[in-house]
Amino acid sequence: MANSFAKDIIVRTEKTKYATSIDTGSHRWTADESAEAGGTNLGPAPTQILVAALGSCTSITVRMYADRKEMPLDAVEVSLNLEKTAPDQTKIIRNIKLIGDLTPAQRERLLQVANACPVHKILSGTINIETGLTD
Repeated sequence: MANSFAKDIIVRTEKTKYATSIDTGSHRWTADESAEAGGTNLGPAPTQILVAALGSCTSITVRMYADRKEMPLDAVEVSLNLEKTAPDQTKIIRNIKLIGDLTPAQRERLLQVANACPVHKILSGTINIETGLTD
């Protein structure tokens, strides 16, 4: 049985270059392309949103686990870079900075937890995209 993590997200682009409204029902924001790419730079590019989703999911997952286990984690900082390695291959480089008085064992456990965040699992697995047209 399929789980639906994100339902009824509406994305709309009109005649305002590439400025795109994103509506998740409870949140609204804008994606766009840079001026160099012909956009109006009113928001992050779609690829930036994708990579930011991985970074925020990683950070939140680590924070939740550390809180639950009462680890002395003061902050989590995730730095990401998206690289095109071949025409059909892409690599995301993710570096995690754990700030706090953590033991080496706690740091290692938090790295394992980071690799178990839901977005990491989605992006690391097989993704099938079904596309159709509606009226």
